[in-house]
Amino acid sequence: MKKYRYTFHILLFLIILFPLTSMAQSLSVGMPVLNEVYRRDQLLGKLNPDVSFTSLPLFPVEAFKVKDAFDPDSTLNKNNLTGFDGIATFDHNRGKVQLLPVIWENQYNSQHPAGFNDGVMVPARGYQTVFSAGVFLKYRFLSIQLEPELQSVQNLNFQGFYQIYGKPSPPSDIDLPERFGDSTFNKLNWGQSSIRLTFGPVSVGYSNENLWWGPGIKNALLMTDNAPGFPHVSINTVRPIKTWIGDFEAQLIGGKLVSSGYTPQTDENNWRYLNAFMLTYHPKWVPGLFLGAARSFYMYHSDMTHHLYDYLPVFGSVVKAAVGNAATDARRQDQLLSVFMRWVWVKGHGEIYAELGREDHAWNTRDIILEAAHSAAYIVGLQKLFPFGMHQGEFIQLNAEVDNLASNPVTLNRDAPYNKNDLPSPGYWYTHGQVVQGYTNDGQVLGAGIGPGSNYQWVQVKWVKGMKSLGIAFDRFVHDNDYFFANIKDVRRNWVDLGTSLVGTWDYKNLLFSGQLEYIHELNYEWRYRPAYVLNAQPSYWSPTKDTYNWHFALNVVYRF
Repeated sequence: MKKYRYTFHILLFLIILFPLTSMAQSLSVGMPVLNEVYRRDQLLGKLNPDVSFTSLPLFPVEAFKVKDAFDPDSTLNKNNLTGFDGIATFDHNRGKVQLLPVIWENQYNSQHPAGFNDGVMVPARGYQTVFSAGVFLKYRFLSIQLEPELQSVQNLNFQGFYQIYGKPSPPSDIDLPERFGDSTFNKLNWGQSSIRLTFGPVSVGYSNENLWWGPGIKNALLMTDNAPGFPHVSINTVRPIKTWIGDFEAQLIGGKLVSSGYTPQTDENNWRYLNAFMLTYHPKWVPGLFLGAARSFYMYHSDMTHHLYDYLPVFGSVVKAAVGNAATDARRQDQLLSVFMRWVWVKGHGEIYAELGREDHAWNTRDIILEAAHSAAYIVGLQKLFPFGMHQGEFIQLNAEVDNLASNPVTLNRDAPYNKNDLPSPGYWYTHGQVVQGYTNDGQVLGAGIGPGSNYQWVQVKWVKGMKSLGIAFDRFVHDNDYFFANIKDVRRNWVDLGTSLVGTWDYKNLLFSGQLEYIHELNYEWRYRPAYVLNAQPSYWSPTKDTYNWHFALNVVYRF
């Protein structure tokens, strides 16, 4: 009973310390249009400049003091199609019930799976759709958000790694199925649902929501919405906590990760426990600068004991020598660590950001000094808004980002054993020789959607005005260079996708639209080099190849009450 008495005392302290008017209504990580609009409005000086945008989902009512999280420009009252706002209050406005937006997401791939950081959607050929809707209930410090997702996937057959090479897709020491079964399927899940107790800037709760940690726009190293949301308990801030040295945002979670049940993963009945923590600091003396760190630990639930360290390993030493011994080193667990920064210049309507990560422990501080680049991954990017001539409120938005997860020479030279598939065990992001599913949930990576060993470059230019935008984007996606260097090694066979996209967002009264049409030129798909026959030409080492292509189409529709 003693531990429950302590919990009661903590809750009583929070109730006395903070007012009971907190909303804790979240804007899901994958919400079309609105997340981008909030971040852009901060660059334009319209929103609180002290919010880092490095810990999502956002809580706009708390962080930005807007009346409705789904109406950032306060236009729905006068532009409402029906005159019904979907909100009811009770008990002298102490309680509130609100209908959440109805979201319909659609995706189509003509030849091969494509797309990442798209939540519950899976890599698949053909058409797939996700439908979500729900309700938000708040009474004093209690809030309940029910937002389930219904998914339908056509899942057409295609010539993949297994058909070409006769074995599961690489690397097989991670639960990343190339195809989720062999037929159409439908799923219903809890989606972006949560229940919270919120006291001022601090919220405690249980959630199935997606998380995004770090400043990246296209990718992040530890947490993105690439995989479906997972059940987790959470203590997090809903707005920055102000102190005499600056502002702080933080989140601590403990969650459950499950297997996909599809080839090539094994041990599907042994779920993994995930403990993760992130902290962002905004120095009082440097406007617009945000510095942060994040750490994730995952391990098999069956290997856990009742020691506190098993439930909160993120607060242990970052070097293995301080906690390590033969027994600890042999445990089936893995960690990921990153540090990041975001620097916003409101007057210049721009920002730069970066994230640097390390996979697995260093042995000691000497190891860190000698091989600081071991198992390193990084993300760097920028965003800038340029006034569009004399057009008031119109801008040209420029985005650029470089993501690098492939092993560097320091990592490849590391003296360490190889796993059963002859893949480098050290530094191979999101994989671990002892945790066969790797850093995944339900068959998709929790971190950067490009996946292990991959690199990605992205440039986008578009016209923007409020929630409207039209533009073009180019990207280069190098697939799993770690597998290539370990197994393929033929310089003609790098698997590289070159993408050209038309992108756009639009609003009309209650409706929000976002879309993408991308042509993907796939060079050496699945590392397959296929020389093309050229009439009367002499064969040579650099013979022309038969490349493939893919059309990727996405359309999202949101109805806000």
